[in-house]
Amino acid sequence: MFRSAYLAFLAVGVVAGLVFGQAGVSPEISARVHRSVTERFRQAGPDDSIKVWVLFQRDKGLETARSRAEAIERVHESYPARAVDRRKLRRTRPGLFDIDDVPVPQGYVEGVRSSGADVRVVSRWVNGVSAWMTAEQVRQVAALPFVEKIQPVRRGRAIDPVAMAGRGMSGSGNQPTPAGPAGFYGQAEAQLTQMNLIALHDLGFTGAGVVVGILDTGFKRTHAAFNEPGHSVNIIAEYDFVDDDENTSFEVGDPSSQHSHGTLILGTLGAYWPNSLVGGAYDASFILAKTEDTTDEYPAEEDNYVAGLEFIELNGGDMATSSLGYIDWYTQADLDGLTAVTTVAVNLATADGLHFCTAAGNEGHDANPATSSLIAPADAMQIITVGAVSSTGAIVGFSSDGPTADGRVKPELLARGLDTRTVDPFDDGSITGSSGTSLSTPLVASVVACLIQAHPEWTVDQMRQQLFETADYFVANGTFEPTFVRGFGIANAAAAAGIGEDCNDNGVDDLQDILDETSQDCNGNGVPDECEPNEDCNNNTIQDICDIAAETSDDCNGDGVPDECPGCADDCECWETVTDPCTHGVCQAGTCAVVPNLYGDVDRNTVINVFDLFCVLDGFQSVFDACRFEDDDVHPCGGNGFINIFDLFAVLDAFEGADPCCQ
Repeated sequence: MFRSAYLAFLAVGVVAGLVFGQAGVSPEISARVHRSVTERFRQAGPDDSIKVWVLFQRDKGLETARSRAEAIERVHESYPARAVDRRKLRRTRPGLFDIDDVPVPQGYVEGVRSSGADVRVVSRWVNGVSAWMTAEQVRQVAALPFVEKIQPVRRGRAIDPVAMAGRGMSGSGNQPTPAGPAGFYGQAEAQLTQMNLIALHDLGFTGAGVVVGILDTGFKRTHAAFNEPGHSVNIIAEYDFVDDDENTSFEVGDPSSQHSHGTLILGTLGAYWPNSLVGGAYDASFILAKTEDTTDEYPAEEDNYVAGLEFIELNGGDMATSSLGYIDWYTQADLDGLTAVTTVAVNLATADGLHFCTAAGNEGHDANPATSSLIAPADAMQIITVGAVSSTGAIVGFSSDGPTADGRVKPELLARGLDTRTVDPFDDGSITGSSGTSLSTPLVASVVACLIQAHPEWTVDQMRQQLFETADYFVANGTFEPTFVRGFGIANAAAAAGIGEDCNDNGVDDLQDILDETSQDCNGNGVPDECEPNEDCNNNTIQDICDIAAETSDDCNGDGVPDECPGCADDCECWETVTDPCTHGVCQAGTCAVVPNLYGDVDRNTVINVFDLFCVLDGFQSVFDACRFEDDDVHPCGGNGFINIFDLFAVLDAFEGADPCCQ
């Protein structure tokens, strides 16, 4: 065994020598190439090409704060209005745009291309390009001064349906099992009722005005359910990232099944064939991204996924859903929410206010909470990861389990993934049944789309909270399922929307009061204004919450009190101006006071604990819901302008009693 391992080590070394063995290649340059790239060349041969990511230095060639600010402003000025509006409404990172939105410098792209590499995808979020490269081209590109890292493009597969049943059943409403008379929703009625979604439809929330992005294999749109007279499926943008064209439908030369998976997903969401099959968000509009080549052994590659996701965000999507997964060259230990390229891209998208659903996977589960079978990007921080149940609510054997490598709950929600009814991708007049978490995911995505229509102001975290705290397992038990199989349970759309709440005791649901305009809801939070605190600190006869919602008053510190009112008007000014790492500003007795700061207490609750670490991890992903950038940037002694692993070390040191700054 030792001999085999030693020979394998030598083989890797030989290939490494072929890539980096030429004179003058420094260890610093060699270190830029991920060991998996070397391993792939060992398997393929140095003269063969493999697909890699070439990642660039973070500053994107903008060396001064002024040049970065100007570049960010240019992005803002040219960005599509709908995407800007969504960011204004739901983005959680500071500002509307940042360095991640700035395009990759063309000179960097041409520098890679000049080596002879075949550049495929240019990604502003990943800050790099994917390219087919030989070992010699990798060596040349690694030496470029603006290159930070070269790593393989990971591969994956669509989460294939476990089974397809009922082929050939016409749209007349025939069921695979006995059913009552066909209603408006036809064969979809049971799966929508299980999530209590029809009750939300009855109030008019059917996805109208909401744009849903789908990442998948392709989308054949000739089915009767996509072409009902007066109600054909509405596609506002599409792109084929496999063939590099603007057509995601079935094309001449495509393999016969290229369109199958994506068509199943689109049908679950957007079908409209009354009394036969009506999807869960039948009034939504769609952005379609074809990212998987079914002719390849590993048809899904993460560079196409990232490009498709950027396309959806740029074109003003409100949410995205995918049933693709990437695990090749990753392990469960890598699924920590910070490592996989697709996961990092999803983190950026959700921070920009894009709601997101993904499949947990069809790898099965066990009763051991210490093991998991997830696939990236199911581990992303704010994504909603979906498992599968049967029509009776029983978990299905193939449904993957969590937790993530860092211990977070996955999957979080469940929907029907066994014999889910949808369009037949091979017969334009038939309905089929298909199984897998790839089918339960668009059902939950339908719920999210309808809730976006009902509550467009909800942030990604607010959407997650409402869905998780109203799912059936959480309602029954007050927590998530401890083996990380069921998560918080089956989604309940009506409960998440607040249907059933009657805060003013008038016998009418609060949501209905707001829809009927018998109650006002100035801040759009689903609570009638008469049930909110009736504070009017500036004596203008308007509730403070409405002043802030209408932007006639500012609320710079987010405490719900207009800044012009006595008390904490200067609070945010203190936070902005106090730079001493040992102090911070607070409001005390109506004045701004400077009080001692506990080093390492990132969330300012006077205790150093694991939540301070979570704040720093969020800050690394530019998420500042609980803590500000200035607080996350702990090291050294008040920050250095970056959030990185040294800030984590500083918090750990503080937990052990170290206080290097405030002695």
